[in-house]
Amino acid sequence: MIDILQLVPLRPEVQKDLEARYRLHGKADFDKVAEVIRGCVTNGHSGPPPEMIDRMPKLEIIASASVGYDGIPVEYARTKGIPVCNTPDVLNDDVADLAIALMIMTARKLVVTDRYVRSGEWAKKGEHPLANRASGKRVGILGMGRIGKEIGKRATAMNNTVAYHSRKPVTDVPYKHYPDLVELARNSDFLVIIIPATPQTNKIVSKAVIDALGPTGILVNVARGAVVDEDALVEALVSGKLGGAGLDVFVNEPHVPEALLSMDNVVLQPHVGSGTHETRRAMSQLVLDNLDAKFAGKPLLTEIK
Repeated sequence: MIDILQLVPLRPEVQKDLEARYRLHGKADFDKVAEVIRGCVTNGHSGPPPEMIDRMPKLEIIASASVGYDGIPVEYARTKGIPVCNTPDVLNDDVADLAIALMIMTARKLVVTDRYVRSGEWAKKGEHPLANRASGKRVGILGMGRIGKEIGKRATAMNNTVAYHSRKPVTDVPYKHYPDLVELARNSDFLVIIIPATPQTNKIVSKAVIDALGPTGILVNVARGAVVDEDALVEALVSGKLGGAGLDVFVNEPHVPEALLSMDNVVLQPHVGSGTHETRRAMSQLVLDNLDAKFAGKPLLTEIK
């Protein structure tokens, strides 16, 4: 059987098939089996780092159960002739749904109003203070890839005006392209972030961008925490320079800046953009399908180019 280093588990129904087809080894066994490993199952956070790759001379594929790959040294693997696969497309709808949910939850203060009912304050104090609409607004999207397009469709269906920033205009969308991210933020009521974390995008949502979004603006991040200057974000929320934030990702997950935990204008989620049974199963299956394709001598389904 082919030896596989498994750094993260797959969904149980897919894990059974993986175990039936391959000889699996955990990280604890790495020193004993590094020389025979031909494939690695991981996710976007869990490596393997270059030093582990160097110790696997027979490694032929790294298959990641996530779309993001900021924790995998893709370029280094490529220099070794090792393809890296991820799981695009299968989670587009779930992540886009969550982005829209965070827009609505933050603007309408739904976490706060839920707590208002549960605590008995509604009965004691009466009607809750008014919130803001999430429709008929200006939605700026940072990133217009597969998921960005799905967010745009949903935002448009809510009668919002959509614009976006990317490195270059995207030809198959009807939205206005802003070459300058600060200018997009200045002309948005919501700024939704959906770009990969790379050295080039690190803290691309800077203090200047956050300030441009302004005291009534809402920032939604369903990408990676590293693409936002988190210190500037917290400072803007504390000082009132930013209206609110809906956040599924953070710089030092699972640790969240303490100041955010008590803010009523912030909605926090534990990185659950793809967190549905249906999507996680599809992601796991795609990992297995890529492994099977590689060792059958067939083209990989989703190699990162």
